[in-house]
Amino acid sequence: MRTIERLTSLGLLAWFCCLSAEPVQGGKVLVMPVDGSHWLSMKILVKELSLRGHEVVVLVPESSLLIQGSDSYRTEVFTVSYSQQELDANFNELRKGIFVPPKSTDFLLDIQRLIDFTNLQVRGCESLLHNEALMSQLRAEGFDVLLTDPFLPCGSVLAHLFSIPAVYFLRGLPCGLDLKANQCPTPLSYIPKFYSGNTPQMNFPQRVKNVFFSFVESYLCKLLYANFDYLASKYLEDGMTYKELISHGAVWLLRYDFTFEWPRPLMPNMVLIGGINCAKKGPLPADLEEFVNGSGDDGFIVFTLGSMVSNMPDKIAKQFFDAFRQIPQRVVWRYTGVPPTDVPENVRLMKWLPQNDLLAHPKAQIFFTHGGTHGVYEGICNAVPMVMFPLFGDQGDNVHRMVARGVAEKLSMLEVTSETVVATIRKLINDKRTWRSLWTALEMMGLSFSPWGLWCPICLRKEPNSSLMLFDKFLKGFCGDTLERHLQTYQRTSGS
Repeated sequence: MRTIERLTSLGLLAWFCCLSAEPVQGGKVLVMPVDGSHWLSMKILVKELSLRGHEVVVLVPESSLLIQGSDSYRTEVFTVSYSQQELDANFNELRKGIFVPPKSTDFLLDIQRLIDFTNLQVRGCESLLHNEALMSQLRAEGFDVLLTDPFLPCGSVLAHLFSIPAVYFLRGLPCGLDLKANQCPTPLSYIPKFYSGNTPQMNFPQRVKNVFFSFVESYLCKLLYANFDYLASKYLEDGMTYKELISHGAVWLLRYDFTFEWPRPLMPNMVLIGGINCAKKGPLPADLEEFVNGSGDDGFIVFTLGSMVSNMPDKIAKQFFDAFRQIPQRVVWRYTGVPPTDVPENVRLMKWLPQNDLLAHPKAQIFFTHGGTHGVYEGICNAVPMVMFPLFGDQGDNVHRMVARGVAEKLSMLEVTSETVVATIRKLINDKRTWRSLWTALEMMGLSFSPWGLWCPICLRKEPNSSLMLFDKFLKGFCGDTLERHLQTYQRTSGS
């Protein structure tokens, strides 16, 4: 109850702050997104801003992976210096090696592939900056704020050129550049570096390892951000670095909270919004509802490896099919390859699936995931234990956090067998500690909220130096309906 009272007080305070300003009216928001899975998270916020009366304009490159138009917002398409084929090939190179045995040089290869991908995006940004007609049009529209993901530099450059506040929406930046730009303390004694495999409870050798990773990171990140520094210096101020540019960000909306992230300091303009993507849940299509409801007391498993995986090698897929034949649960699997002729009767293959809606279903029992932040929060919000297969980038660190929290099991996609899959499923179904850990994680999120009562979105005050009055999290919650739904499951597994 104290948590609810504190959240209510925070909400009232934010509301009165809005009322004390000039009369609130819809603002004009310019959005510069990052393509791919980053856009899937940002799109939720973009649509909600539009629903709440703000005029939203999204900049879209003519060659795009996932960004599309919508009735909820206006799009401005700009030409780029690369073709759709070049973009697709570049993206395929980024996810190359997912199903290849790991090597000691994988970290360096990941960095090089990321540099190649971001270099292509920088070329696209330069195409936009050279589009004088569109730039003049955007400048004349008088936007109040720019919403962007600083994983790529173009949005930050535009905000500086148009002299409007930048609101950043992100999970985090490679090398912790977001923390450095904000001058946020990051003690190496208890904050693990990415890829280190450490937790906050480090012994002396692990702390030495953490320091070593910090030195390696500082060198590699000079290479990673070289083109970003070039862009800022060329189009803004001579000698300006990307770190200096993003340090002017007004608000940082961070897509995590401390159910997921290790404990760490934050700065006042850093707002935690982890779980925003699981705020809204919808009904399942009738045929899918019939399939999952037919699972009875055994429930069903949700299996998806995200947008990075288009096909799974047949040899690996066979291990999963063999495993699913041996379990009573039904399985809904996002499977984009050519399906085999002998798919088990308890398995439903789909090219696309409503992931959050499925996880919110009371019969959802386990979530097979690659460990992307988007999916991890949907698993937490809906109190579904996870079997995790890290494949790329920060997914290994994400999985490490969830396993340490006791809400997930980790398996290697390259070493998986039908026996290990079956054993892991049975362990998660029967392990009372997993359900207790999920319950604790839900309590930590300060739940008992109603979805999308959470934003006092943008309160704009028309003063020369105060166009951005407030872009704050109005904490009323993400997934409170989950608590009651899973209480019976928790009580059953805990024996209470």
